[in-house]
Amino acid sequence: MDRLTSMAVFVKAVDLGSFAAAAAALGLSGPMVGKHVRFLEDRLGMRLLNRTTRRQTLTEFGRAYYERCRVVLAEAEAADALAADQLAEPRGRLRVTMPVLFGRRCVAPVLLDLARRHPALELDLSFSDRVADLAEDGCDLAIRTGALEDRAGVMARRVARQRMIVCASPAYLDRHGRPRRVEDLAAHQAILYSRSGRPGPWLFPRDGEPPAAVTPVSRFRLDDLDAIADAAAAGMGLAWLPSWLVRDRIQAGALVPLLPDQPEFLYDGHALWPQTPHLPLKVRVAIDALAAALPGFM
Repeated sequence: MDRLTSMAVFVKAVDLGSFAAAAAALGLSGPMVGKHVRFLEDRLGMRLLNRTTRRQTLTEFGRAYYERCRVVLAEAEAADALAADQLAEPRGRLRVTMPVLFGRRCVAPVLLDLARRHPALELDLSFSDRVADLAEDGCDLAIRTGALEDRAGVMARRVARQRMIVCASPAYLDRHGRPRRVEDLAAHQAILYSRSGRPGPWLFPRDGEPPAAVTPVSRFRLDDLDAIADAAAAGMGLAWLPSWLVRDRIQAGALVPLLPDQPEFLYDGHALWPQTPHLPLKVRVAIDALAAALPGFM
């Protein structure tokens, strides 16, 4: 007999509670189910089930063997699914949650292009700066920026590195001068990003050390990066923003990049998904597409 088939029959008999129920579900005879279980017991030299005319119960060894069989069968199915994926098209609904601005400007265009190339793929995109729970919110994929929490059952892959730039308008620099070093920031007004009332520091890499965290003096705290860029272009102060957001304003002359000798802090973006024995094709192709395309936005 085939050992993997016998494992599947044994698991089904345990799940359904009887040989007769397993036989009906698998299209086998009751005696054939018994033969598969006895084949395993003979091969292992251990009893798996205590059987009477009225009921069956797992032995202590049988319980441990049952749990291992479930893992083996799941891995076998996942291995078979790999071949199917190579021939299949991504299809079905892909539910993705992402930060509002980064999602709208960078992530959504990549996923929409993916959907254009795969007509059977459906997109359900949620734009929110709230940190979503993948399981509770029923999401296939989450895009996050910044540091990640270490959570059990969640996998992550870096898909982007955002270059952070200190910038200001020409009008502001004409009035207040141009900072040349990080230390000069203390003499300037800044526009800070603030979530939940707590402004985040500006980070600057240092060789062999954690980044320097600087929180400049500020009259303005906003929770929208695009609004910060607009305020900086209006001459209200310095801003620390991702390059993809300010690139057009810099090219148009509305903003000027500062501290050219200071290495730029790289703010990571990650794709997160629930840990699973077999990653669905629709999720895998989306992660690969984001990892390939997002660096071009940065």
